[in-house]
Amino acid sequence: MSPAAFPYWRLSAYYFFYFGCAGVLATYLSLYLQSLAFSATEIAVLMSLMQVMRLLAPNLWGWLAERLGMRIPIIRLSALASLAGFSLFFVTIRFEGLFIAMALMAFFWSAALPLVESVTFNHLGTQVHFYGRIRVWGSIGFIVTVLGIGHALDFMPIDALLWMTVVVLLGIIVCAFILPDAGRPEPQQAVGGLWATITQPRVRALLGACFFMSAAHGALYFFFPIYLVSHGYGKSMVGWMWTLGVLAEIAVFLLMPRLSRCWSLRTLLIVAFMAASVRFVAIGWGIDNLAILVGAQILHGLTFGAYHAAAIALINQWFEGRLQSRGQALYGSISFGAGGMLGGLLSGLIWDVVGPAWTFTIASGFACLGLLWLLLGWRNE
Repeated sequence: MSPAAFPYWRLSAYYFFYFGCAGVLATYLSLYLQSLAFSATEIAVLMSLMQVMRLLAPNLWGWLAERLGMRIPIIRLSALASLAGFSLFFVTIRFEGLFIAMALMAFFWSAALPLVESVTFNHLGTQVHFYGRIRVWGSIGFIVTVLGIGHALDFMPIDALLWMTVVVLLGIIVCAFILPDAGRPEPQQAVGGLWATITQPRVRALLGACFFMSAAHGALYFFFPIYLVSHGYGKSMVGWMWTLGVLAEIAVFLLMPRLSRCWSLRTLLIVAFMAASVRFVAIGWGIDNLAILVGAQILHGLTFGAYHAAAIALINQWFEGRLQSRGQALYGSISFGAGGMLGGLLSGLIWDVVGPAWTFTIASGFACLGLLWLLLGWRNE
């Protein structure tokens, strides 16, 4: 199979804008909230709504898509409703109003990705190694938006971020309406039910480890931009730091077919967790050393790129047939949802108490817990 055999560019365009939006929210939204004089705890609560909804919404939408067979209509509804929810940012700066805006946007925005992942893998069939070539466009979208907006915000007021986000959300809407569905797996492909799959030791080990990996990234996604700016780095430098990490992520995505032939997915996950343990300590204590920060951001290629590509490939293998949408939703809920919520909220609660360096050290501890959980729960096969 070649990229011409499936809708490569339409799938890639959706990932481009979806993760471009993720880049805007992860990199600059906390700075906008800080400009409104919210405390670290209030910022963490608002930012954590993305993770809370990733915990709740994907399972609901995945179940609905499975029952009704309406993945593409739900993806399109998600795109439209996400923009509608975000539009409330233009009418209020109060905590309560922004809480509602974030909750509404996140509830619909988080519905789409597990369904798109399922559609993508259905298009790919047995040629799952092409996934990295599609997903890499999400990383490119992240880079383009983060760099472009970072440089723009050096010359524009921070509230210009709202209009820039609207442009990216409109891109998601356009791509959602040109995204084609794929043939559904035959019912007999599914072996056992959802519960029978979840209770397998290797599946429990993977999902538990993913929970801890996302918890480890909580401080990074919620407070890394604030940490950089507080130490004298400009907003454009914030964009370049994120870009460096995503460039490393892109390199890993492109190398995944070769890496997965040389090492097992389990081995790649172990390496990713070890890298995360080092990375977050380095960020916490090396914030004033540019060389250390550069090295830490390069490790993003392992702590997200290799980790996510390996985890999502395993989910695709283990949740068979019509369970694929539910499996992708469960992965997103447990990792980015529950894990990200725990890591982000805890970071907000302790940021002003123990300080940023120790907050990132605790994040490293979460990565160590994930490594231990993986090694004990999934013995080498």
